[in-house]
Amino acid sequence: MTLIHLIPKSLHPYWYLARVDRPIGTLLLLWPTLWALFLAAGGVPSVKNTIIFVLGVFLMRSAGCVINDFADRKVDGLVSRTKQRPLATGQISSKGALIFFGLLVVVSFVLVLFTDQQTILLSVGALALASIYPFMKRYTYLPQVVLGAAFAWSIPMAFSAESGQLPNGMWLIYSAVVVWTVIYDTFYAMVDREDDIKVGIKSTAVLFGDQDRVITAALQVILVLHLWFIGERFELGIAFYIAIAVAVLLMIFQQWLIRARDPENCFRAFLNNQWVGMVVFFGIVGGV
Repeated sequence: MTLIHLIPKSLHPYWYLARVDRPIGTLLLLWPTLWALFLAAGGVPSVKNTIIFVLGVFLMRSAGCVINDFADRKVDGLVSRTKQRPLATGQISSKGALIFFGLLVVVSFVLVLFTDQQTILLSVGALALASIYPFMKRYTYLPQVVLGAAFAWSIPMAFSAESGQLPNGMWLIYSAVVVWTVIYDTFYAMVDREDDIKVGIKSTAVLFGDQDRVITAALQVILVLHLWFIGERFELGIAFYIAIAVAVLLMIFQQWLIRARDPENCFRAFLNNQWVGMVVFFGIVGGV
C-alpha cells in the first residue's frame, strides 16, 4: 500500500496537484535550506528549527506547485508532459486550487510563527516570490531567475531563525542557489521547449536556444566558484572541497546527458541535481 491510499479517493487529485508523488522539487528546495541551517549554526542546528524548515519546505513547495498549475491551467492541456494534471483535466476547479493554495500557505505561516519577528517578516518575501513566479513565464524569458530567487529565499530565513543574523556571507549562498536553480530548471525547460514555443511559454531554454549547453556549462562554472568562496568564507574543512569535486563530476555528467538535447536525458540531467544538493550538504556537515 502506498501513502496515497491512506487518504480518501476524493482527495487524490489534490495529492497529485501538490506533486507529493514527485518529491524531486522538495529535495531541490530542502538541500540548500539545510545548507543554510547548518552553516548558520556552525554545526548541527536546533531540532525546533530543523522541524519547522523541513515541514515548511514541503508545504511551500506544494503551494508553489498548486499556484503554478493554476497559472498554467489553460496551457497545460496543450503540452504533452502536463496534459494529465488535475486542473488541466478538470478534476479540480480553479476555486478549489486557490483554496488549497491558501490552506498550504496558512499552515506554513503558522510554522513560521514559532520563529522570531525577523524571520516572520522575511516569510512575506517568500510568499510573494512563490506567488509571482508562475506568471513570469508570460512576460520574461527569465522565469528561472525568479524561481531561483524564490527557492533561495529559505537561505536568509534559515540564517535569521537559527542565528538571528543576516551575514554578508549568506548572500553568497543565496546567489549560488539562484544560479543552481537556473541551471537545473533550464534542463527541465529543455524537455518542453518545443511545446512551450508553440503555446507561447517563455523560459531560459527558449532564450538560450542552440547555446543552451554552453550557457548552462558556464553557469555551472560560476556555481562551482560560488561554492569555493562559500568554503573560504565559512572556513569549511577539506570534506567540503571534496564535495565540490564530486559535484563537478556530477555536473560533467549532466552536460553529457544533454549533449543531444534528448528530452528524456534532459529530464535525467534535471533529476541528477538532487545528488549535487546532497553532496554539498554532506560536505558542509563534514566541513563545519
